[in-house]
Amino acid sequence: MDKLFLSLGALLGLGLLAESIGRRTALPRVTLLMLLGLLLGRSGFDLLPEPVHALFPAITHIALLMLGFVLGEQLALELRGGKSTETLLLSLLITLVTAAVVTTGLVLAGLPVLTALLLGGVATATDPAATADVIMERRDSSRFSRRLIAIVAIDDAWGLVLFSLLVGVAQVLAGQEAGTGVLAHAVYEIGGAVVLGLLLSVPVAWATGRIRKGEPSLLEGLSAVFLCGGLALWLELSFLLAAMTMGAAVAVRASHHQRPFHAIERVQNPFLILFFLLAGASLEGDMLLAIGVIGVLYIALRVAGRLIGGWLGGGVVRLGRREGAWLGMAMLPQAGVAVGMALIGAQRFPEAGAILVPIVIGSTILFELVGPAMTGVALRRAGTAKGAS
Repeated sequence: MDKLFLSLGALLGLGLLAESIGRRTALPRVTLLMLLGLLLGRSGFDLLPEPVHALFPAITHIALLMLGFVLGEQLALELRGGKSTETLLLSLLITLVTAAVVTTGLVLAGLPVLTALLLGGVATATDPAATADVIMERRDSSRFSRRLIAIVAIDDAWGLVLFSLLVGVAQVLAGQEAGTGVLAHAVYEIGGAVVLGLLLSVPVAWATGRIRKGEPSLLEGLSAVFLCGGLALWLELSFLLAAMTMGAAVAVRASHHQRPFHAIERVQNPFLILFFLLAGASLEGDMLLAIGVIGVLYIALRVAGRLIGGWLGGGVVRLGRREGAWLGMAMLPQAGVAVGMALIGAQRFPEAGAILVPIVIGSTILFELVGPAMTGVALRRAGTAKGAS
């Protein structure tokens, strides 16, 4: 137990150091934390005791639940501004173009169509936690950052649906039965999460600030978030999407408050620090060496797909092609959802797994380390980042 508390204290201290360095350099806190975690973890000096590694699943759920609730609230504010159709269309276009560019490019390079389809689906996944952390670190409340938050909040939902459709196509090409089961599971996971978030928002929005007069307390916020996460995990739904939906719906329904559960934002930082550090500690650095030429091509195509998708989407919704392209660059971070997709693909198609899993894990490590820095570049180049970088 003493090693556990010593390790947690040291990790939070490293988080303070990363924040200090991040304020003085252009390197985002997320990248610094992931690199520190990589050095401390099994792929580095292996300094963390096993009880700390065992905390990672719980820390992950707590950090992402809090973040999902806050993202949902910010999504509601963005959609309430009359830009809901533009935001939904832009996020969908970026998702579709990314998948199309990656799949087409890999097929032209000689990769089997089945494997190319799976990698095209995986390429659509984003890491909302890393993207949101860069924005919060910069205290950026510009139109660009608000739109970016709204897009990454719903991007993984589009990605999961599209990946399920592509898996179905791949099963047909492989001579298997149509992938209706995969699609049905995606619809259940996503649709059920939305329904759960909406249902919980009704009593939560009514009760907040009424049981104890005034602004919502931290106790109320944590109770709502943990109940939402527990039910979502029990029902095998997307807990992140359920928390986002509840946060958005509560923001709309709790009209007697300006910012429902603003207290959540004040306590999520330590959990996010531990999450990024332990995520870095769980990375397998050797996987970067296993991606090969096809992996490098996949990385280049995913970057191109994001940029082209944002550029085309910016023109369609009259946002501006330049700003749209920067939005695409800001969406490069990628994390657990992509790895989960790859594992599903490898399970369904063992012949593709030998290529699919190493490429996705290796590229995810790279995107998780470099992606946040690219998000920071996009914020600065879009002319919207505030404060010192």
